[in-house]
Amino acid sequence: GEYYTPRPLIKSIVEVINPQIGETVYDGASGSCGFLVEAFHHILNSKSLTTTEVKKLKYKTLYGKEKKNLAYIIGLMNMILHGIDAPNIIRTNTLEENILDIQNKDRVDVVLANPPFGGGEKTQVQENFPIKSGETAYLFLQHFIKKLKAGGRAGIIIKSTFLSNSDAKFLRKELLETCNLHTILNLPQKVFTAGVRTIVLFFTKAYIKLRYFPL
Repeated sequence: GEYYTPRPLIKSIVEVINPQIGETVYDGASGSCGFLVEAFHHILNSKSLTTTEVKKLKYKTLYGKEKKNLAYIIGLMNMILHGIDAPNIIRTNTLEENILDIQNKDRVDVVLANPPFGGGEKTQVQENFPIKSGETAYLFLQHFIKKLKAGGRAGIIIKSTFLSNSDAKFLRKELLETCNLHTILNLPQKVFTAGVRTIVLFFTKAYIKLRYFPL
């Protein structure tokens, strides 16, 4: 499934996560860069920023990656039209990066994303992740968890079947052991035109690995 996220939903998620100046914001499946643009305006309007802070916001705060060429071009244009003069968007397949190669210097404070559902990445791409899956969104979720700094915050849209599918069991365990999953927002079915039932996961990366005890 490749669907653009409705702006009211993006705005609501950004308001909950509440990114601040000085934090880095990342979307590894940036599409038209709706999350990054909304984060930009949220931070810009959060308080009166100094000239130095505005420059930092424009050049050293917002980062994204996008695989599809058309979406990448649209995303760049969207950011430029909203006043982000030099967007830090890379055209690449995020999932081709082995998450074990992510170092502390690569980590971010905030992740905002609606990763594509389904997709079925090739076997060699799945080898980049400890928990193998044919579901693209599950691979992205592993990437996002690894990408967050300790104490970092995330708002991720994912199919509601993540909560019950047996093939997501180990990923659910990983999420609960490494993060504080404090909120699950159940979205109405018609939020996306295809009628896919979705949820939003709001979580904070733990400073230490938590223990998970299944009921």
